[in-house]
Amino acid sequence: MDIKKSDGYFKSFDNTEIYYEVRGEGPPLVLVYGIACLMNHWHHQMEYFSKNFTVITFDIRGHHRSSNLAHFENLTIDAIAKDVSGLLAFLGVQKAHFAGHSFGGPVLLEIYKKNPELFQSLCFVNAFAKNPIENMFGLDVVEPFYRYIKSQYEKNPDVWTTLWRLAVDNPLSMQLAALAGGFNINLTQLKDIEVYARGVAHMDLPVFFAFFDELMKFNDEGVLESISSPTLIINGERDRVTPKSFQQHLHEAIKGSEMVVIPYGSHCCQLDFPDYFNLKYEKFLDAHRPS
Repeated sequence: MDIKKSDGYFKSFDNTEIYYEVRGEGPPLVLVYGIACLMNHWHHQMEYFSKNFTVITFDIRGHHRSSNLAHFENLTIDAIAKDVSGLLAFLGVQKAHFAGHSFGGPVLLEIYKKNPELFQSLCFVNAFAKNPIENMFGLDVVEPFYRYIKSQYEKNPDVWTTLWRLAVDNPLSMQLAALAGGFNINLTQLKDIEVYARGVAHMDLPVFFAFFDELMKFNDEGVLESISSPTLIINGERDRVTPKSFQQHLHEAIKGSEMVVIPYGSHCCQLDFPDYFNLKYEKFLDAHRPS
């Protein structure tokens, strides 16, 4: 079956060019990845759902083919939300299903806060509504470590950019990412982990720092009780990056929401168990198609 595909750029509110791809035909489905990730995180879903949906993906500003920033100070969740609503207007989409993975969850909340009329449904995949850094992995070390790396980078950016790339893009780091619950190393295809590592390694550190700062100050819990669109929350059972308590919180705060736990799933359970993920999400989408 040949899937219709198009891609291109559109100029967002501050003239930053946002790269996008559109696949398939049917009800629109927007997939949003997280910090330092890439569209490849959704490649199983892009292939599967484009048979019956118009699947819309894009590179977050500062990432990959959207890295040519017009204004550096607009590396914010608010700006990404404006990018998405602008992209949908550019494509002529008035209403869509949305799925956000990890940091993509806060992006969906920010879009919903501003434009709830855009949502046919929401799906949060290992996402969160407030800062997930405190006690991440059960330890209070992530924020101090991050602050240290950032301060050292500011003193010697060239050296730390080189160290960053060497540290991230190597087999040991991939194993550590798996042990930390980022991937299920026994199930996720190695090439997907390698693509991710290369993407992170070549990301500009100031962009990463800007979005990580946004993550640590983020709190959109007040939006949760206002959500009236059908909502699905998906949790990877072995995710230690944003563990089940975060998904349980979303589920309890969003009235009428549904929750699915993927056994043995990691933070990237859409890559670990794509068939199980797709079937569960497809069932939800079929129940909430536009009349």
